[in-house]
Amino acid sequence: MTVPAQRHVAASSAPVTDEGSARHRLVDRIRERTARIGIVGLGYVGLPTAVAYADAGFTVVGVDTDAERCAAVGRGDSYIEDVDRGDLRRAREKDRLTAVTALRDAGDLDVVDICVHTPLSDTREPDISAIEAVGEALVACQRPGQLVVLTSTSYPGTTEEVLRPILERSGLVIGEDVFLAFAPERIDPANQRFTLRNTPKVVGGVDPVSTELACMVMSTIVDIVVPVSDATTAEMVKVLENTFRMVNIGFANEVAMICRRLGVDVWEVIESAATKPYGFMPFYPGPGVGGHCIPVDPSYLQWKMRNLEYRTRFIDLGDDVNRSMPGYVVQRATDVLNDVSRSLRGSHILLVGIAYKPNVGDIRESPGVEIAEILVKRGAAVRYVDPHVESLTLHDGAALSRVDLSPSVLSESDLVVITTRHDGIDWDLIRESATRVLDTRGVRAARGRADWHTL
Repeated sequence: MTVPAQRHVAASSAPVTDEGSARHRLVDRIRERTARIGIVGLGYVGLPTAVAYADAGFTVVGVDTDAERCAAVGRGDSYIEDVDRGDLRRAREKDRLTAVTALRDAGDLDVVDICVHTPLSDTREPDISAIEAVGEALVACQRPGQLVVLTSTSYPGTTEEVLRPILERSGLVIGEDVFLAFAPERIDPANQRFTLRNTPKVVGGVDPVSTELACMVMSTIVDIVVPVSDATTAEMVKVLENTFRMVNIGFANEVAMICRRLGVDVWEVIESAATKPYGFMPFYPGPGVGGHCIPVDPSYLQWKMRNLEYRTRFIDLGDDVNRSMPGYVVQRATDVLNDVSRSLRGSHILLVGIAYKPNVGDIRESPGVEIAEILVKRGAAVRYVDPHVESLTLHDGAALSRVDLSPSVLSESDLVVITTRHDGIDWDLIRESATRVLDTRGVRAARGRADWHTL
């Protein structure tokens, strides 16, 4: 998508009239790279952001309740695949990056970027307790000239309705003394083409000055900053991006079921349709959706709109289809085995790939994990192959056996189910050595002895 050129700005050009204002002091510290930046939450978003600010010349303090993460940062050991160990070590060697387990130990901070986890509860409602906890901790250490940026994804209205009232208890005036904005993360793990630096950053403050300051600091680590009207607009931008993907993936999954009934190859259909140079954008089916965005973000919007007595019909339908896919895959596995007079119970099933997407070790909301749990509950003997996931414990506490891909492992399996398309997998070996395969990722069998089945 092309962003209009006139919106590619890092900060407002409005003059600073009060030379002694909190705003003016913060502007100077950002320009001079003397601002101290706190990154709260050192996960898939927080650690890359912390390293980026350190590389830009700022002094950065990471805050994470996980003491092991903080210790790893102290050693210069990266635990996030997208963060290069050399980059992290350079930040440490230049004394630009440290990590502590509590915000109160971070010292005086000019900018606080909140990158904490915002999962769904068991009832699929937003759990923003981590955001609230950071806000409460900030009240005690807020002072004039401080900018707070919420990066964690949540429902539209979170910044204004939840975080702002907490921060205002400090007695400082937002927009004059302290500043608040929302700038959603757009980090795609394992994406080598679009990184934190060259992916445009959307920024919306709760007031124009907050937007200006947040844009200014963000432009030190991102090439293109896109200011929007306010924080709620920025929050809606984030949930729109991932709801768009979720709904279209749900449609692709339904198309896969339609193609199966018609006896045609869904992958050939989509790839051929994608040759049209206009009016079509390919989305692909799979065993479900996973990760920290697509399965979660639309639920924030659904929850918010339910509270406003509005039914999100398209979103609900896409979500229903995608959430049904792990069960559909298990039913397909059952059918494939039934065709050769075998029962799922007692069969040896090998899952190839357990992470939610290729070439990462992230298993958050992974459909592969859910498929494994359903298979185990139905009496199958399940093992998995995944070069990026060293161990896996299911929700009931049982450990799933990890094996290396080999001819013997493949031949011993009654069914091989491809759930993640990692680059490091020897697909030719699977084609030649497996007895039967259920392919949920479009690997497709060019040739080989395996009896190959698709969604």
